[in-house]
Amino acid sequence: MLVLTRKVGERILVGDDIVITVLDGRGDGVRIGIDAPRGVKIQREEVVRAVTEANAEAAAAASAGTDDDDAAARLRRALGELGGSAS
Repeated sequence: MLVLTRKVGERILVGDDIVITVLDGRGDGVRIGIDAPRGVKIQREEVVRAVTEANAEAAAAASAGTDDDDAAARLRRALGELGGSAS
């Protein structure tokens, strides 16, 4: 893992076509901007984890025949728990 120290307005280049810009520092968090081609997926790790867990729970409930709650509702709850995270 490469660890860098950057100031607001400074950029990091990833390959030839991805630019990460430090936009703002807020307390213990940092706002960043990512400029990448449309085909490049950029996702927050905690959202991907929540979707994966909700899918696993839905599959387990379906195979057990105990679908007492739908997968969409479980996913909304999981994402709601993440609501305090920065986008």
